[in-house]
Amino acid sequence: MESIPIALAENAGMDPIDAMAEMQSRHAKGEIWSGVEAMQGKVMDMEKLQVLEPMVVKAQAIKSAMEAATMLLKIDDVIASSKTKAPRGGPGEEGMGMPGGMPGGMPPMM
Repeated sequence: MESIPIALAENAGMDPIDAMAEMQSRHAKGEIWSGVEAMQGKVMDMEKLQVLEPMVVKAQAIKSAMEAATMLLKIDDVIASSKTKAPRGGPGEEGMGMPGGMPGGMPPMM
């Protein structure tokens, strides 16, 4: 994912294009742990600095995203079903609004 190193480089005051070019160059040479070190403003070996992202974090992020999506779909289903069960009739029809078929709300202006 390239957006995180770019954001880190920008926030560290580095030129993000230069940082990405150096990082990709190091990756091509086999230095797979190269990344942006924001405190020193350099591309460095993240493994030596013990900056690692555990797989557990990624798995939890995916699980949380799935739960949020499921919750939104359930809410959408509830809203959609409540619209189909709305009472028939509207303002001006018998049994709705004010007596005589007038819709409720502000009194008529004179």
